[in-house]
Amino acid sequence: MTAALEISDLQAWYGESHILHGISLSVAPGEVVTLLGRNGAGRTTTLRAIMGLTGRRTGSIRINGVEAVGLPTHRIAHLGVGYCPEERGIFSSLSTEENLLLPPALKVGGTAMSIDEIYEMFPNLKERRHSQGTRLSGGEQQMLAVARILRTGARLLLLDEISEGLAPVIVQGLARMITMLKAKGYTIIMVEQNFRFAAPLADRFHVVEHGQIVETIEARDLEARMPVLTELLGV
Repeated sequence: MTAALEISDLQAWYGESHILHGISLSVAPGEVVTLLGRNGAGRTTTLRAIMGLTGRRTGSIRINGVEAVGLPTHRIAHLGVGYCPEERGIFSSLSTEENLLLPPALKVGGTAMSIDEIYEMFPNLKERRHSQGTRLSGGEQQMLAVARILRTGARLLLLDEISEGLAPVIVQGLARMITMLKAKGYTIIMVEQNFRFAAPLADRFHVVEHGQIVETIEARDLEARMPVLTELLGV
């Protein structure tokens, strides 16, 4: 089976600053993978490098078998990749539904979720469909940011700290969302600081330090490897 994402010896720079130093990982279709690590470790830069949003990149990034390391961001998106950055990027002057109607469909063979499907997955958004972005809570904005990606038909989702700063009940809702998306065959790479949120969701955990993956732990081994994680992360 072709990997949904295959990264080999990925190096990335912001200007003269060399941030990623040989990231290598593989994600199968339908897997949920979490990048763990301290602030500044290179986790967000890894997501941004996949999308072509850093400076110079070398190495290999294969998305469903297509080499993407030399492609511009819009071409990478059309390979079926959706990126949800930490800052969410909601159009605050538009209503929830107008935000959902904006994204173009990607021509990647996948089917974009309809508005009705989005509202079925996110009942909160249906209730707030006529509300301006500025009137949504932080949790509702986060749901809208993810829902907007699903409207494009992207099947590989890059989610950056989606649980950060949100109330526990909203975080539980996001966990249910990821479980539903996985059941539908979506492939998800998450950057997370909230280990309790990520632990029951991911198939595999990669610990990033100084722009390198220093530890990889399968979900089935998580309990036995917790002392290693605690030492690396202080969780």
